[in-house]
Amino acid sequence: MTAPLEFGLDTFGDVTKDATDSMLPHAQVIRNVVDEAVLADELGLDFIGLGEHHRSDFAISSPETVLAAIASRTKRIHLGSAVTVLSSDDPIRVFQRFATLDAVSNGRAEVILGRGSFTESFPLFGLDLRKYEELFEEKLDLFAALLSQKPVSWEGKLRPPLKDQLVYPPVENGQLKTWIGVGGSPQSVVRAAHYDLPLMLAIIGGDPERFTPYVDLYHRASREFGRPAQPIGVHSPGYVAETDEQAREELWPDYKAMRDRIGRERGWPAMGRDEFVSEAEHGSLYVGSPQTVARKIAKTAKTLGIARFQLKYSAGPLPHAKLMKSIEIYGRKVMPMVREMLG
Repeated sequence: MTAPLEFGLDTFGDVTKDATDSMLPHAQVIRNVVDEAVLADELGLDFIGLGEHHRSDFAISSPETVLAAIASRTKRIHLGSAVTVLSSDDPIRVFQRFATLDAVSNGRAEVILGRGSFTESFPLFGLDLRKYEELFEEKLDLFAALLSQKPVSWEGKLRPPLKDQLVYPPVENGQLKTWIGVGGSPQSVVRAAHYDLPLMLAIIGGDPERFTPYVDLYHRASREFGRPAQPIGVHSPGYVAETDEQAREELWPDYKAMRDRIGRERGWPAMGRDEFVSEAEHGSLYVGSPQTVARKIAKTAKTLGIARFQLKYSAGPLPHAKLMKSIEIYGRKVMPMVREMLG
């Protein structure tokens, strides 16, 4: 029997506007994120993921710290990153921080490891961006070795070797749940299968069906490595309101502000309304009424065979009050609809 689809939320702690259209201080945004997670727990959602960034438009640079605060105010919801930029961190310290989070949350910690689509952390921590791939590959190899919680002997090129090293604190029950976040690299898909880790697909544009080859590759690679495939999840942006028109009108200006700001850094053209509508109707922007969003999630779940859907519910300066309302509708209306559609 197939396990029911899990429902999650993701946020980067986007810096939001207050009632006067002034940008909130980072500290208030972080406190608001904690309140958003508490609401998600009350609604019965399965997961909340916090992204790591080191720039002015996102407030969360230390997801584990915010997640520990959330742990103290929640009972059930699983707590993780979205993603942890392992390339610019120390694998042992990452493991220790999430093992500590697992302890204070009574076994609810997860970590999603990725290379990240932003590169500010590399110069900030004195790392050579030219070693982008090499850093991730070697650090993931060490992190994977830590998951067994047995004495680790390991050797790489970028740090001194380890000899029969135990890392503390140990995870209390079982193994720290660790996902590999993938944005479209076949090598990363195979890497997740190689280390026997679940796969989290970041699908932020275009028809989700175009990721079917990555799902097939993951299953094929898992078979070739001689093990059953682990769960697959999807992370995509979205926003829910009572009607399609309301959701689009409320989301559009702030989504465009965020998209254009990042686009200017990367040489993308400004986002037009037609592109926004196309993504909402045919792509990976899950925006609309509960019925519309539920149908899109159910279709993606069936097409890709996923075990979890994580809605990136924040969108640039979109205010906290609107985020809370969207979370409430997602939990109270969208989740039951999707479960009914999936039977």
